Amino acid sequence: MKKGIAVGAAILAAIVMSLILFGGSAITDRGNYRVDSRFVSENAESRIQLLVVHYTAADLPNSIRLLTKGDVSSHYLIPEYPELSDDEPIALQLVPEDKRAWHAGESYWNGRRNLNDTSIGIEIVNMGYRAEGSGLIWYPYSEPQIELVTKLAKDIIQRNGIAPENVVGHMDISPQRKKDPGPLFPWKSLAEQGIGAWPDPQRVHALLAGRLPTDPVDILSLQQKLALYGYEIDQDGVMTEKTKNVISAFQMHFRQSDYSGIPDAETEAIAEALIEKYRPLR
Repeated sequence: MKKGIAVGAAILAAIVMSLILFGGSAITDRGNYRVDSRFVSENAESRIQLLVVHYTAADLPNSIRLLTKGDVSSHYLIPEYPELSDDEPIALQLVPEDKRAWHAGESYWNGRRNLNDTSIGIEIVNMGYRAEGSGLIWYPYSEPQIELVTKLAKDIIQRNGIAPENVVGHMDISPQRKKDPGPLFPWKSLAEQGIGAWPDPQRVHALLAGRLPTDPVDILSLQQKLALYGYEIDQDGVMTEKTKNVISAFQMHFRQSDYSGIPDAETEAIAEALIEKYRPLR
């Protein structure tokens, strides 16, 4: 009897020691080998750093075809009028989030390139724009689309810890060749719901410091501010077509009433307000 008690105590002691040493479930059996995950490095970050928003410039059938059978892909596709299941809208997932989708192409943001590696892409069914006269006519997004984008984006951002300044449009990361999601995408209202960045209006007003919004600014100073915020832009003080494209992309995101690409005091004040709010350590 005493021997049985001693053996039981020894087994219990071994179990307790195992829990102490190996943290209970820290040892994972992977079939023909095991992994000890007790020692977690602090030198790591989420693979997903950005959320990139696009429009498809095609209707739903063609969008599905292009994104599943063509040379491009995206993690999610939002129809113009999403179907419902138990009164909840359905987003089409075309690529699992743990896989790389081909939505960003040649791209840059805040020191990173090849953003397909570190981003999740949301494509929205929208025709983009049509040329009319000397200007562009943009197609609006439907209310059900934006409602679904809001729900999806909130979930993606929360699960991956994506910073507000890293919720961007294709135009932000590829300003020389892309315009999506365009000036009708509701960046401001999304930011008010915790999706993406937006400057504080009071701070923008203060930074204007009595200047008119349309007053000219030093090109090099504006280039440097846009680069600090995350854009790829030459910093040479020269107003080239490339610089104009970056300024236009920035304005299309943060000042949608005027995205002419003309450098002015209001654009500079918006950029400075964003840097203060989201890039203070830079």
